[in-house]
Amino acid sequence: MNTSHPRNDWRTWSIAITGMNARPDNPGPGMAVARCLREHPEFHGRLIGLGYDSLDAGIYHDSSCDTAYLLPYPSTGEESLRQRLQEIQARDHMDAIIPCLDSELINFLCLSATLSQLEITTLLPSRHSLAKRGKDRLPALCHATGVDTPETRTINDLRFFEECHESGWHYPLVVKGLFYDAQVVHHPAEAKAACWRIAQQWGYPLLVQRFIPGHEINLTAVCDADSTLLGAVMMRKRAITDKGKAWAGVSIEDHDLLAMAQTLATHLSWHGPLEVEALKGEDGKLYLVEINPRFPSWVYLSHAVGRNLPAILMHLMAQEACPGLAAPVTGTLFIRHAQDVIVSLDQLAAIATTGTH
Repeated sequence: MNTSHPRNDWRTWSIAITGMNARPDNPGPGMAVARCLREHPEFHGRLIGLGYDSLDAGIYHDSSCDTAYLLPYPSTGEESLRQRLQEIQARDHMDAIIPCLDSELINFLCLSATLSQLEITTLLPSRHSLAKRGKDRLPALCHATGVDTPETRTINDLRFFEECHESGWHYPLVVKGLFYDAQVVHHPAEAKAACWRIAQQWGYPLLVQRFIPGHEINLTAVCDADSTLLGAVMMRKRAITDKGKAWAGVSIEDHDLLAMAQTLATHLSWHGPLEVEALKGEDGKLYLVEINPRFPSWVYLSHAVGRNLPAILMHLMAQEACPGLAAPVTGTLFIRHAQDVIVSLDQLAAIATTGTH
């Protein structure tokens, strides 16, 4: 964590937040993180939206950010990001950045020295921790920690979907991208189409996972320097999009999920935000599906149940003791909805040509 320079109270900081897209079927977490901070009664600072596309709705949403900038796509590498952050910092000082997308974390981690020089605070896991929780390394992680997980393999040849029954794999199956996206498939043609779609958007490798009947439960929290989970909030999905993302969910308490998450966080020496996605199988077992190295798009539920996780993260980033936390309110439901954001052509032209709004 970069906290080498003297700072004022985080409640007055200018906090930059990435992941400001608002696609209905797969929204980024940025707008929910911004909403948590904006509605925190003690926060009086500024929010800076960092987007990757001129059509990221959050960068035009006044309650989500006071100003906004475009970043180069993560695929362009750390040097492009370094140059852009230096430009933004010279123009509009950022006290902290909360990265909210999996694909950008490596670049931010590579720039830890630059961020320190720019006096920008972050709280992120180490590169080693990040790699160990990767979807392609999940079986090894679960074997080391004694956690159950659906069998997963990397797809190198799409003929697998024609011949999978010969090696004991049967439909339905789950096709997944390394960073994002997952789809349940029921026959070879659907599986191949899902592979092409996911690869076209997110690249390779692709993964296939055995389908486990049951229901999904998720946990999000922030880990301190000792990898202790702070402010854990859990929910059960009640409605999902075509991509399996939560469209509605209800807050719950599940001691098995909490214990699993703490075991994993300790083993990974995790720092910062995380989300643990799990399945409660019809066989009564709890299966780890994946670990996301950031807040989920449903993190606003944490504010609703009395555990504002982005605010807890800011306490840690400012090296303040976290306030005492009451038990989260269970039975609180969130329902996602799509909202039109009105943008003038001048605003769109400004962000598209100058990268600034």
